[in-house]
Amino acid sequence: MRSLFVLLFALVAVQLAPRGAAQPAAPPARLDVPFQQFRLDNGLNVILHRDASVPVVAVNVWYHVGSANEKPGRTGFAHLFEHLMFEGSKNVREGEFDTLLESAGGNNNGSTNADRTNYVIDVPANALELALFLESDRMAYLLDTMTPALVDGQRDVVKNERRQSYENRPYGLASLELDELLWPPGHPYRWPTIGYMEDLTAASYDDVVDFFSTYYAPNNASLV
Repeated sequence: MRSLFVLLFALVAVQLAPRGAAQPAAPPARLDVPFQQFRLDNGLNVILHRDASVPVVAVNVWYHVGSANEKPGRTGFAHLFEHLMFEGSKNVREGEFDTLLESAGGNNNGSTNADRTNYVIDVPANALELALFLESDRMAYLLDTMTPALVDGQRDVVKNERRQSYENRPYGLASLELDELLWPPGHPYRWPTIGYMEDLTAASYDDVVDFFSTYYAPNNASLV
């Protein structure tokens, strides 16, 4: 019994004894990603980082346009073009964009927010030329194959996406309502990136062509 008391006393004494100053935490390692940046004659901003640890290359094209560049009554255009950009161009037939990349062992995707529209391709390093060709062709020649019927088809796809992601999902409209409460009327961050249904319906083919001609150009893009 006495030995147990001594042991408990020793443990309490150890806990109450003053401790030495805590060692300062090591500073976090600094993330250093070396890169080169230059601008081509056509105005395209290029940011290049080389990592030879794996034989894979990532090609990101950022267009400096998003839903904030839209006008009231003409919302949803930036996101609509995220869909149209995969529907073929002058030298790439409809459906061939994905087929060519998959055949080379690659994949691709796109995303849109208020300030930018991004297209990403990941391919084996030996397919870099293919990735750059596909991006350049749809940047320069998308309008060569775009038709009112094609726009109408993708317009319906976007409408269904809005229904599935927002209107038919519990609390799906909450984030859209929050933006309308947060930003004042007329502010470009107030309307949703996916657009309002009535605006998507009212958009004409000429409206869509004008949006592309204004914002989809090398001097309004960055290749990373």
